[in-house]
Amino acid sequence: MSRTFPTEDNIAAIASAIAPGQGAIAIIKVSGPSALETVTNIVEVPGNQKWETHKILYGHVVDKNTGKQIDEVLLLIMKAPRSFTGEDVVELHCHGGLIVVQEVLQQVLNQPNTRRALPGEFSQRAILNGRLDITQAEAINDLISAKSKKAAQLAMAGINGDIAMQINRLRDKLLEQLSEIEARIDFEEDLPPLNIKAMATSLSKIHNELCELINDAKQGSLIHNGLQVALVGLPNVGKSSILNLLSNRERAIVTNLPGTTRDILESEIVLEGIPITLIDTAGIRKTNDEIEKRGIALSQKALIAADIIILIFDISKGWTKNDQKLLNQIPKENQTLILGNKADITIKSTAIKPDVIMSALTGEGEKKMIKKLLTLCGATNIRMLELALNERQLDLVQNAATALKKIEAIAEEKLPWDFWTIDLRDAIYSLGELTGEEITEPLLEKIFSKFCIGK
Repeated sequence: MSRTFPTEDNIAAIASAIAPGQGAIAIIKVSGPSALETVTNIVEVPGNQKWETHKILYGHVVDKNTGKQIDEVLLLIMKAPRSFTGEDVVELHCHGGLIVVQEVLQQVLNQPNTRRALPGEFSQRAILNGRLDITQAEAINDLISAKSKKAAQLAMAGINGDIAMQINRLRDKLLEQLSEIEARIDFEEDLPPLNIKAMATSLSKIHNELCELINDAKQGSLIHNGLQVALVGLPNVGKSSILNLLSNRERAIVTNLPGTTRDILESEIVLEGIPITLIDTAGIRKTNDEIEKRGIALSQKALIAADIIILIFDISKGWTKNDQKLLNQIPKENQTLILGNKADITIKSTAIKPDVIMSALTGEGEKKMIKKLLTLCGATNIRMLELALNERQLDLVQNAATALKKIEAIAEEKLPWDFWTIDLRDAIYSLGELTGEEITEPLLEKIFSKFCIGK
């Protein structure tokens, strides 16, 4: 089914995470012009409880064909326009699990003019009914998928409308400039001439603000998407020990035998607000062991996929030819941090200067290593970040910034005002598309296809 603008259909979906044996309560959300009628058809409410807005009712979902009670539920009623979607919404709070939730949902879907919601369709209806703008809906999705407290804070800023407020402010300034220019084009003889230099300076300031948003978005991407950090090195240099130290739990078996790790091990951690997936790779060396060969092949793939590589060597033995061979295998475009481990044994003079010297056994040097890692990935001033654009929003801001940059050349060449308006309109349109001022069905399709079904 393709996504369309709102119809007379009711939509329904499970709005909470469900898993066998986990979660005592599950929520099924129904939204639409006859959502209340849909629910009253399947729920029997005892006593004199009134089906009023923003009230909670108690009852049972009943299969009308068999008379069988399916589940005991609480109903939360929210009549239009005081609901998330701006339509009548009813939430059925039933018991968690898999079977009973699906049975209740099926009873809802069996009702006339009621269908399963598409991904993000509740949020889409909220936008089209004026309850949210697009940036707020996207921020809700970001909040749900946040991997750190900082990511959640940035998402809340978007939900509160901070992104839309900032973009609309800049867009309004551009609209003012465009109206000034178009007035001169239409009524040049009746109005005083515009100062080209002043106009260019004003647009340059807006361009600089857009560039700041672009830079912030790059840091925001670190917070939201995180980093893939591969720990690589020869066998028995302490990769698994470092992974265990950073993740604060024994994820990898640590022994004195070389080649213990034969597969990829991963651990997800958060450092200074940045989600990081640590990948402990098999020690890369020549071997006849087929299982170990497979692990080494996976390690070599990890070198290519990682955002940052921590190359670990045994500083008690010094930098060896095999360490150098391994360094040569790392793609040059990858950022690499060279770490000398086992400083608790001894520190041997090496042909290459490590970025960090540490001991995974005692924890010495751990803080310095974390600082170096965060500096290498550009995670500076993360705590100062107040809002961040997602990838779609970033592309549109970059489009707007590029359009304004073209005006600099137009101003230098002293071209007529008509040339200015072309790029100004492009910038205004891009910012309008970001907030939903320029809303189209393909735009909605692109955004909400990434949402979960119940949002």
